[in-house]
Amino acid sequence: MSHSHPNAEIPSDLFVGTMDGEPSCTPDNEIYDIWPKLLVMVFLQGAQHFVIDNTAFRIDAGPPDASTPQVLMLNIARYSKLRFVNDSDLPLRKIQISAPLPWIEELVAAQPDGLPTLHGFLATHLAEFRFEPDKQALVLAEQMMEPPPSIEGEMRTLFKNARALDLIGLACSALVRSRDLKRKPRLQTRQRCEQIRDYILARLAQPLSIEHIARETGVSVSWVQRHFREEFGIGVFEFIRIRRLELGRQALENEGATIAQAAHAAGYSDATNFTAAFKRVFGFPPRNLRR
Repeated sequence: MSHSHPNAEIPSDLFVGTMDGEPSCTPDNEIYDIWPKLLVMVFLQGAQHFVIDNTAFRIDAGPPDASTPQVLMLNIARYSKLRFVNDSDLPLRKIQISAPLPWIEELVAAQPDGLPTLHGFLATHLAEFRFEPDKQALVLAEQMMEPPPSIEGEMRTLFKNARALDLIGLACSALVRSRDLKRKPRLQTRQRCEQIRDYILARLAQPLSIEHIARETGVSVSWVQRHFREEFGIGVFEFIRIRRLELGRQALENEGATIAQAAHAAGYSDATNFTAAFKRVFGFPPRNLRR
């Protein structure tokens, strides 16, 4: 996809938002309904943690005096539930671009070679791609954060939207380059990470340490820590914790278990700790599922 505007026509439901100074998008723990879209988020500083359909995402660009800007491109392929986890006090400097998924898919389909890398990305719910922005992307982001004072009203909106389309193009190009350069080793890495994931899922009821997982799957601890998060967007321990909590939720919903029984199924010896962890992940207490 070209670095220039993907299409001369800007979709009416393109959303471009900026944050500069607040630590979180929302101060609450509400669950929000979100529609299919492609998100491109540029984090210039600060950290953010959110959960979509029980999958956790954390982006950390660092504090103002030692920031490492990050870009997250995230595909929301179906209607989903979003919840923010407000666990950072760092002030956020962030650009968020939200483009309607049908519009992006139409652009990709119209490319001469069909862009199979992008097509696969857009077909996958919660597919994500992270990279450090280059100078061109940072200039665009800063222009969106602080448009020239002389540009006002509708022209200011048009100015921001034009740069948003450029950023979408840059992110898509970065994804294609990254996947093309790393296709073979990445496929091997993906297969090994899926093997690790399947090993964990088959043994959720057993004690699991990262050293044990690494040894049994034939890789190093550092390899697991680095590549598992890259592939699935979540650390090993967080993955285990959420999957065990899902076992507890299934026990409540499908088996009529008590909260104590669900806590045991999730690997918790204390029902109070289970309740607190359950509410953090799912946004409501386990008693809401008791029949």
